[in-house]
Parts: sequence; C-alpha cells; structure tokens
Amino acid sequence: MITTSAALLQGTTAITGGGLAIGVFLLSRELWLWWRTGGGGGAAPGGKGKGGPPAAGGGGARNPKALLPFASGLAFGTLMVACPAGLLGKLAGLLRGIGNGIGDGVTRAATGHNTATVANGSAPGLDGNGALIVVVAMLLVIVAWKRLAKALKGKFGSGVWCGTLLGISSGLFAFLGQMVVPTANDLGAQLIGSITNGSWAV
Repeated sequence: MITTSAALLQGTTAITGGGLAIGVFLLSRELWLWWRTGGGGGAAPGGKGKGGPPAAGGGGARNPKALLPFASGLAFGTLMVACPAGLLGKLAGLLRGIGNGIGDGVTRAATGHNTATVANGSAPGLDGNGALIVVVAMLLVIVAWKRLAKALKGKFGSGVWCGTLLGISSGLFAFLGQMVVPTANDLGAQLIGSITNGSWAV
C-alpha cells in the first residue's frame, strides 16, 4: 500500500492507457450530465444551490454556459501541461501520475490486463507572453475560490484534472493544446502591447 501510494504521488510526463481512460471518463461524465439535465435550472423552491428537476424529454434546452466551469478548468489544466517547469508544471505531473495510478489499478482489477504508456503529456510551447496570462488566471482563481459554490469548485477541479490527462502531444485530444496555448500566447502579447505601447492588435 505504501509503495502504491508513493507511485501515485510521483509526477510524470507519460500518459498510460489507464490515465487516458480516467481523462475520457471525466470529460464524458460532464458532457453526459449536461446533456441529461440541460445544465440550467435555478435553485429548487425552498432548496439551496441545487437546480430543479430536468425538463421533460431529458434536459430540454441545454444551456452552454453550464459547461463553463468545467471548460475553464479543462483549459487551465491544459495550460499547466504547457508549463515547462515551476509549481504548475509539477502539479500537472502529479495529477497525471495520480490519474495513471487510479486508471491502471481499475483496469487491472476489472480486466486483468496491465496498461502501457500511450502518449506523453504535452502541449504547444507556452512563451513568456502566455505565461503572463497563466499567472493572471491563477491569481483570479485564488481570489475567487472562496466565493465559488461547492458544485462549481468540483466542476472546475474536475476540468483541471481532465486537462492534465488529455493534454497530450498527438491524436484526437492534441487539439486542446493547439487551441488553448497559442490563444494564451496571443492574448499575452496583445495585453503587453496594449499596456506598453497603447495598442491592441485585433
């Protein structure tokens, strides 16, 4: 047990089949819940923080805004993967190691098969401009964390973990990094240009 726990806590750049399965599960679960419940609904009458029953027909009008907490976490987790080092880069490796350990254990227990490394955790390079956006985003999360509802914290945290597992260098999920990281780099460059030169490139 001690050896297994220590292995879970080791950071890694590798993604195993089990870790990838956990990432796909987190993403699929969020999309399924959103599709099933519609992602809308205010607080139930007399209740606290939980939406009312889903509309007839399995969710009714689905509100894309309900995906924002998870999607924000997914983007932030992907940016963490793009950090070459530092606290966020190490934390991404730690979350990846935990996902690999849990996924591999479940796969072995359920099927009797061991999983192998299938990809490396990777994303397009985060430059100095993008690093500015990451730091701003991190500080905003820290400041807003206490004010977030528990459910939103859970969705954001699940998205972060998913992003560290699906932020891989090739294949179907490579578009996550290709979309998120260059956008952060461009935003950082535009922000610096706006502050230093008084110009904002559109």
